[in-house]
Formats: sequence, C-alpha cells, structure tokens
Amino acid sequence: MSGSLSEAAPSSGASPEAHDGGWWQSAVIYQVYPRSFADGNGDGVGDLAGLTARLPYIASLGVDGIWMTPFQPSPQVDQGYDVSDYCGVDPLFGTMAEFDALLELAHSLGLRVLLDVVPNHCSSAHPLFQQALAAGPGSPEREMFHFVEGRSSTPDSLSDLPPNNWQSVFGGQAWSRAAPGSPTDTEWYLHLFSAGQPDWNWRNPAVGDYFEGVLRFWFDKGVDGLRIDVAHALFKADGLPDAPSATAVVDGLRSNPLVSDQEEVHEVYRRWRTLAEKYQPHRLLVGEVNLEPARAARYTRADEMHQAFAFAFVKLGWDAAAWASVGAELEAARQLHGAAPSWALENHDIVRAVTRFGGGEPGVRRARAALLALLGLPGAAYIYQGQELGLPEVDVPVDARVDPMWARGGITRDGARVPLPWTEDPALNHGFSMGSSAAKPWLPQPEDWGRHAAETQQQDPGSTLALVTAAVGLRRQLWEQGVFTAHDGGSWRVEAGNLLICERSPRFLVAVAMGTEPVRLPAGTVLASAAPLETDGWLQPDNAAWVLRD
Repeated sequence: MSGSLSEAAPSSGASPEAHDGGWWQSAVIYQVYPRSFADGNGDGVGDLAGLTARLPYIASLGVDGIWMTPFQPSPQVDQGYDVSDYCGVDPLFGTMAEFDALLELAHSLGLRVLLDVVPNHCSSAHPLFQQALAAGPGSPEREMFHFVEGRSSTPDSLSDLPPNNWQSVFGGQAWSRAAPGSPTDTEWYLHLFSAGQPDWNWRNPAVGDYFEGVLRFWFDKGVDGLRIDVAHALFKADGLPDAPSATAVVDGLRSNPLVSDQEEVHEVYRRWRTLAEKYQPHRLLVGEVNLEPARAARYTRADEMHQAFAFAFVKLGWDAAAWASVGAELEAARQLHGAAPSWALENHDIVRAVTRFGGGEPGVRRARAALLALLGLPGAAYIYQGQELGLPEVDVPVDARVDPMWARGGITRDGARVPLPWTEDPALNHGFSMGSSAAKPWLPQPEDWGRHAAETQQQDPGSTLALVTAAVGLRRQLWEQGVFTAHDGGSWRVEAGNLLICERSPRFLVAVAMGTEPVRLPAGTVLASAAPLETDGWLQPDNAAWVLRD
C-alpha cells in the first residue's frame, strides 16, 4: 500500500450507518467453503470446529462477515447443494451445538454470518421427496415436485421418453424415471442438476410455505442473512413445453429461457424481503442470479433482494475493454433499479483468478491487481477463501475428481475447492487438519501447496494476504470518512495503453494497467497500489491503484 490517507481524506466523524441504513452496502464478505477451509477433527474434511478455530484469522482480515456454503445434512452428491434437511447440520461437519458456538464467536468478533439456502432443488433423500416417490402418481405429495408422464416413442411403448427436451446443467437430460421399469408408475421427475437433486414445484403454494419456515428457523437463530442459490430459477414455464434447443444449460440456465427468470419468482423474494425486515437488525438477502445485468438487477428492486452477484463480471478475463463494457452495463442497471453491484472475481464454481488471468507470475500480478480494484469498486465485495493467498487453480488428478459435473459433463470445479494451506510444513495437510494426526484431505493438495501458506504470508509485508488486509482496512477508513458512500456509481472507460479507469466518484477512481507498457495515472494522490510504484505517476503493466483527486 502507498500514499497517505491523512493527506487525502480528512475525517468527517461520520459512521458507516450515517451513509445509509444497511451495513451490507459497503460490506466485504469472505466466502467459506467449509469442506476445504479447516478440518477440526482430522478426518480430512473441513468442518464447523475447524472454521470456529480459524474465525480469528478471518476477523484479522477486517472483513464484515462470512458466507458459508451448505453444511446441512446431505448425501453430498453435489458437495452439499443436495440438501436432505434444511434445518440441520450434517454429522460430516459437526453438530447444531457447534454451529451455535460458531455463530456466537463470529458475532463476538464483529463478523456477520450468511448461510446458503437452496430453494430450487433438494436431495432425492429429502423426506418429502421420498414420500412423493412412495405415494405414487396423482398424489398431493408429488405436487411438491415436478412429476410428469413421459412421452412414448412408438404407439406400443409406454412413457419411454422424458416429458420434454430440457437438459441438465451437469449434462444429459433433466428428467429421470420415478420408478424405472414399473408398468404402473410411468412418471418422470425434473432435475435441472443431478438426478439426486429434484426440483421443487414452486407453483404449489405449499412449497413457498415450507421455505418460509426454513428462513424463520435460521433467522430466529440469529443468522444475519442468506445467499440464495440459483435464485433466478424456482419457477418453470407453465406447461413445461420443449425448449427452443436441446443444449446443455451450463451457462447458468440462460440457454433455456423456460427454466428460469419467470415473472412469478419475484413474488417469492417480495415475501422473503417482508420476512427479513420483521427482524432487527434486518436480515440480508443475496441472490445468485446468473443473468445479464439488466435482468439480474430486477431481482434487487426495493422490495426484493438486497443484492445480486455481478455474474457478468465474475468470469471476466484480463481484458480492459470487456471490464469497461460490463462495468458500464452494471452501472446502467444500478441507475435503473438502485442496488449497487455485489462484486466478486472468484467463488467455489469458478476457475481461480491467478489461473484465469494467465497463470504463473503474470497471473499472480494480475490477480493481485484485480483484487485491489475489486475492493475499490462501489458496492459490496465478496472474497473467496484462498483468494487472499493468491491461490492458483489446481489440476486435480482425474482419479481424484468428485465434482458431479465431471462425471456427467466433463467439467470440473474441484480445482478451486482444494483444501487451504495454513502452514508451509506438509504435516497435517499443511495445517488444514488439526490435532495429532490426520487423514488425507478429501481433495489432494499439490506438493508445493505450502508456499502459499497463510502462516508464511502473515510474516511477509509484500504478500497478497498483506495487500488484502491493508486494502480492506483502507476501504473501511474511506467509508467512515465519507470518501466512499452508498450512492457512488461507476463511470468506466479505457484510456491509452489499455489503462482501465473506474471513476467511483468525482473524488476517487480505480486504475488498472492492462496493457504491455507503463501508463500515466490520472492526477491525484495514490492511496494504494497492488505493487509498489516504480516511478511517481506511472503504473506498470499488471498493476492497479486507488487514486484520490487533489
């Protein structure tokens, strides 16, 4: 970090709450993938005890809270996104008492806690789905899901084809027989993901009532908010007609307009927003809405969700024109609907930025620059575990891959989910596991994984971890001093030499050098840079800076 905060940002004495009523407007949230964060009992799988022990580390980053991916009971077909009990804790991760202890400690450390809720589908082991299978065709139990008679390929065949041509996100058809081979039960059930993840039928009011109970359970416990998985799905086109094309919906469901973004879904989030605002403080709703910015922003209207991830941004490569184009789209959506973007460059489903931006040393430099830029943009920012360590994507050996997308569609997300390295010493899985002994981690760690260790980076003032910690702290100071506000927008442009500029306000801008030659920074005081500035006023390639106007 460079520059002088006192020169550029005299204190106004204002608190964050003075800028707006919602803490989330400027929040930095740390995403925890519990399986891979910290293993408290030495079985090779991360758990609640391990996370609780490492909460002080997260708090030391200066972030405002954590988002935990699912730890509820599940057969783990999709690593927890196949939930069999929405209001429990899978023994793989611990107990409800351990969750309560985690929540209490997090709050004492000043960390809010967001949980995942998966309302589009559940596990085929869920009791309500099992009851539907047992009840048979025409039963009220089956109305909770999409059970439909199949089509026949010949006059003599009996429902040997699925009801329509919809394809699964994980590859193959999105339908499976309820009772394969049965001459009396010839219905199929819908699963946009794996066959172990049947879709709920949101046209049945009982489904909405069920999920209101789920939300109340966690809100009553004191959970601060929810991240909503596949939030734009839920409702399917009435009548379940054929899609225009039978291609796999690996693009966030966009290639099949009949399986998501139906108008009825907005009423769900209006109901949930009303519920969230009955609690004090209000609970936060964050949507995974993988749509174009103009469509996604509709989910953050004043009476719906508070935030939606900027999906058009999260998968970008190292391309100044693309960043500026997407940034302009997101700003236009903000102006139309009011909610600032929720920025992220990594999550548990995305190739890590170091690798996505070219790998090797160039990838490391670019990922650092991109992360600093991210933390300077208007709105909330989400950091995925290990991103603060500059972790690259891991090429997990084929025989060790467990992602269901690999088995069905030849795509793997395992490389971003490898357990974290806490220590340089390879013992106890580089500190991932605690205690005196440990089983092998559920995904193998590379032999040189320890060079990225958190423990080592904590001692290095030039590390990515040090950069992130300092940037988060500076971001908070700028917010408290009124340099950042909840009403900031983003004016995006590309200047000569592929210098990307996001002008957050007349006073503050983010600059990213995405070309191959040094570029002149706009006039002002440099508050921070991802790498030291070699020449005053010039930014080297693959570097980023925060500039405060004089």
